[in-house]
Amino acid sequence: MSGSAKRTGAHQKVAPPAIEGEALLNALPHPLLVIGAGLAIQYANTAAEDFFGMSAGVLCRNSLTEMVAFGSPLVALVEQVQRNGTTVNEYGVELGSFRFDAPKLVDLYGGPVAEAPGRVLVMLQQRSMAQMIERQLTHRGAARSVSGLAAVLAHEIKNPLSGIRGAAQLLESERANPDDRTLTQLICVESDRICKLVDRMEIFGDERPLQREPVNIHDVLDHVKQIARSGFAREIKIVENYDPSLPPVPGSRDKLVQVFLNLVKNAAEAIGEDRADGQITLTTSFRPGVRLSVPGSQARVSLPLEIAVEDNGTGVPSDLMPHLFDPFVTTKPSGTGLGLALVAKIVGDHGGIIECDSRPRLTVFRALMPMSEVEIAPSGEA
Repeated sequence: MSGSAKRTGAHQKVAPPAIEGEALLNALPHPLLVIGAGLAIQYANTAAEDFFGMSAGVLCRNSLTEMVAFGSPLVALVEQVQRNGTTVNEYGVELGSFRFDAPKLVDLYGGPVAEAPGRVLVMLQQRSMAQMIERQLTHRGAARSVSGLAAVLAHEIKNPLSGIRGAAQLLESERANPDDRTLTQLICVESDRICKLVDRMEIFGDERPLQREPVNIHDVLDHVKQIARSGFAREIKIVENYDPSLPPVPGSRDKLVQVFLNLVKNAAEAIGEDRADGQITLTTSFRPGVRLSVPGSQARVSLPLEIAVEDNGTGVPSDLMPHLFDPFVTTKPSGTGLGLALVAKIVGDHGGIIECDSRPRLTVFRALMPMSEVEIAPSGEA
């Protein structure tokens, strides 16, 4: 008997320490709300405090209708759960609130609390980061498609164009007729224009690995700002909002200058020359916890450095947003639609992702980049 008892005791497992329910809810990364009678907010976890930008105590002194925009789908979802007592999910919902600068795209999950009739548990899952990564992978695929096309164009178009241009110049030198000379000059001009377009596309075909070095992103942005202020953005206010403690980016300084010069130039063109209140804001910040899965492996890359270019221009048309980084997509009458595709390629080559949020008077391009493990010595140090 005693031996049996000893054997049983030897195989007993020690129970883990109990964890309170509220501690578990606060550990969740998604906002949780409990809504009661009269749509009163009765509970909010830590993620909900971050989401709405206010404490749980303040949230719980308000009703749901006071926290979200009039006619919000979230209110309709809660009322449906209270009415039918069943779980309701909605995906891709734009949630507006006076606490937000712009509506947030979220998935909504609502269900009844069995132990408390009339109460509804709501979970919100913000979709922006997931969509950012998904769309960025699409952008990279589009850039790779252009890479193959660029290689064909370089070989199959530039060589014949050289022959056409040479023949036109020969005709121009042999013929004195002004009308013929005008036509041959037109041929030369258009041939040169096509060559320039092909030259731009050849950049997409450059698959050579980057020569990486630690790059101070603030030096890059200051250089871009200097170019902008002395040229295309001399009438536009450029504001800096930098995190001075940001570590360096591993990559090519020249290519990063190309990326942010393109973004700042686009911002200036969106604002226009006639706006007296035009403003471009350059922002850098550290965002730990942002990770990207590498396709084809189990590796996850950390992308904690955020560099943003914001403008108060006309905004990007909503129908172009899903295709903004695709080749040949542009709103400019004389644009080629290769600038943002090239930006997406260069950022992707650096191991980062780029995304755009836009509405009238507020467009933000955000590049999320990896950080270098090698520190840059401060200016003046050997």
